[in-house]
Amino acid sequence: MDIDQLFSRGVAEVIVEAELRERLKSGRPLRLKMGFDPSSPNLHIGHAVGLRKLRQFQELGHTVVLIVGDWTAQVGDPSGRDQSRTMLSAEQVRANADTYMQQFFHIVDRDRTEVRWQSEWFGTFTLANVFDLTARFTMQQMLAHETFRKRFEGESPLTMMELMYPLLQAYDSVAINADVEFGGTDQKFNILAGRELMKSKGLEPQQVFLTSLLVGVDGRKMSKSFNNTVDFTMPPHEMYGRIMAMSDDIIMPYFINATDVPQSELDELQRALQGGENPRNLKMRLAREIVTQFHGPQEAREGEEYFVRTIQKREVPEDMPVHRLTAPTSIVDLLAEARLVGSKSEARRLIEGGGVKINGAKVDSQEARIEPGNEYVLQVGKRKFVRVVG
Repeated sequence: MDIDQLFSRGVAEVIVEAELRERLKSGRPLRLKMGFDPSSPNLHIGHAVGLRKLRQFQELGHTVVLIVGDWTAQVGDPSGRDQSRTMLSAEQVRANADTYMQQFFHIVDRDRTEVRWQSEWFGTFTLANVFDLTARFTMQQMLAHETFRKRFEGESPLTMMELMYPLLQAYDSVAINADVEFGGTDQKFNILAGRELMKSKGLEPQQVFLTSLLVGVDGRKMSKSFNNTVDFTMPPHEMYGRIMAMSDDIIMPYFINATDVPQSELDELQRALQGGENPRNLKMRLAREIVTQFHGPQEAREGEEYFVRTIQKREVPEDMPVHRLTAPTSIVDLLAEARLVGSKSEARRLIEGGGVKINGAKVDSQEARIEPGNEYVLQVGKRKFVRVVG
């Protein structure tokens, strides 16, 4: 890996780049920190940007330390939130974290990775430790956080627990003696807090490596909170379809940040876009690249075939899940039972928006009832199909 490319492709900012370059020249293996709050079960390709960068550093002989935020996840990262989030239980966090463990190593090298849980150090934290931690930061520093400042000035609720979040994340860096912390640009305040805390404790401060953010299917920052993600665990055809559903503006940022396509090819793709190439063709290449990373080349081809058949040619797929209906039921209940929606409220919204069809006909009533005995093709949106049989 070329060092200059390591510091440029997919990188938003490095603080302090000259110092980090010097540490790399020292020959000492660095401890590279990245934290994850298991606030939902799945990682998404926005997370993959940082994980991919960590893998590149691993290839140079450095050690990745993945922090599972089993304590901070119960608080919830307040960055970008205009209201407090309901706390998760320890059991919910543990269940989500277990699935994370299976997903990290799609990208990072397991043999060069330490996995650490915050409960290793926060499980024995005392009130004296809390006082020591809070005494090292001022309210003025906290209100420099854009989210905190907006909520304070707007007189929106801002709990003391949320103010603790950056401090707890900062302490993680002390606990593992991090050399560098990685995160998206939305994590800049929290990561800088770690740098400040290490200084105040007489440790060599960590460097800050900020990666670019990816947008989700709705054009906003990809986030579990917005339900706009492309998850590692999505079936190939759904992952492919989600990439294709995005705006053309994502093509080059995604190629740069989420693929290994060489820079020379990226330059050619950029010229093709500027020269009038149909963006759909480049987006199909992009979707293949991403699905291949998580599922393999054969699955990527099958995902593309499914997309062409069901979206471009508007055909109903031959192979689809089957749901057996044994008693009359409402369309709302059927959508939930067939796992085409995450909740009945989502089902109602989709019906109201015209996003549900039975045998190609739009369902226009949330009160519609479905009788067993016949066979139906139940469709949600453009890509989700279930065959309902008696």
